[in-house]
Amino acid sequence: MDVVFKALSDSSRRQLLDQLYTHNGQTLGELCEHLAMSRQAVSKHLAVLEAANLVVTLWQGREKLHYLNPAPIQEIYDRWLSKYDRQQLDALSQLKRNLERNPQETDHE
Repeated sequence: MDVVFKALSDSSRRQLLDQLYTHNGQTLGELCEHLAMSRQAVSKHLAVLEAANLVVTLWQGREKLHYLNPAPIQEIYDRWLSKYDRQQLDALSQLKRNLERNPQETDHE
C-alpha cells in the first residue's frame, strides 16, 4: 500500500490517472498531449503508476495502451476511509466552517 500512496503523492501522476479515468486506453503520445512535460518524464511517471498497479498496459498491435486500474484505490478506501461515518465527517466539516466564519473572542483577563 505504501507504493500506492507514493504514486498518488505526485500531482502529475494524479493528472495522468485523471486522463485515464476520462478516456481509458491511451497511448503515451495521447497522454503527453495533456501534460506540459517531456515524453520521457511522462514515461517515468507511468512506470511509477505501473509499479503501484494503478496503471496496466496492453499491446494492441504496435500500440501500447495504458488503462486505469482502480483496485488499489478501492483497497485504500476500504482500509482507510470506509470505516468513517459520512454523517460524522459532514457534521465536523460544517462545524469547522461555522467556527472559522464566526470566531469566538476569548477574554485573557
